[in-house]
Amino acid sequence: MWRPLLALLLAASLRGCVAYEFEHEVWLKVDGSGTVNVTARPELWAAMKGLRGAQAADDDAALQSVRGLFESSGLRVRRVTLTHRGGRPYLFVSADFADVNRLAGTPAFPDLALSLRRDGENLRLDGRWARPAGLPDPPMDGRDGLMAVRFHLPSKVYAHRNAFAGVERGNIVGWRETVTEGLAGRPLEVGATMDRRSILLSTVGLFASAIAVAAVILAGVLFWVVRSGRRTHAAANP
Repeated sequence: MWRPLLALLLAASLRGCVAYEFEHEVWLKVDGSGTVNVTARPELWAAMKGLRGAQAADDDAALQSVRGLFESSGLRVRRVTLTHRGGRPYLFVSADFADVNRLAGTPAFPDLALSLRRDGENLRLDGRWARPAGLPDPPMDGRDGLMAVRFHLPSKVYAHRNAFAGVERGNIVGWRETVTEGLAGRPLEVGATMDRRSILLSTVGLFASAIAVAAVILAGVLFWVVRSGRRTHAAANP
């Protein structure tokens, strides 16, 4: 029995450890602000965002080109690093944005359009990733692997547009395709409907309500005890 169980645990761990060659990962807040992380090999930065400077032979120059791209797009850059995986270099950037609706069309996001708007009592996220035309193709040995767009949403998710693994860990949705498909121009259509209240706000509200109810119950118990004591005292001393 332990072998099937071990295989299941291994499969689950591998599913959560997928490595992407090109990835957007967005932490979104209900007010439209948030943080975006982008990780990609230098040749894919050039092929999908037009950033040829990412392929600079000098590491510092490559990092500075990524930083400059995001800062020129109005984002506050937190960190830019160069890492290696499987002998290949990857450029990573983490940056904060004030409004997800203003990212599309900026130098950092010619390939990604996102919008967040009210939809009745909920919030609706819509987006599309597509490679812009006219950018250089990477070499044939640089077209392997997967690319993804993933969102860490701030509130309960009611629906999504065919996220590849559904809703993960309560509030994560993602879409992916092969790098070859992305280079060929196949778009990724993304979308989700969520609560207008953040998970944190809902939790705080629930906690506050529980405290209020407990306080009312405690006050009621104390009132009953005091009143009962007075009646007992009055009965004992007519």
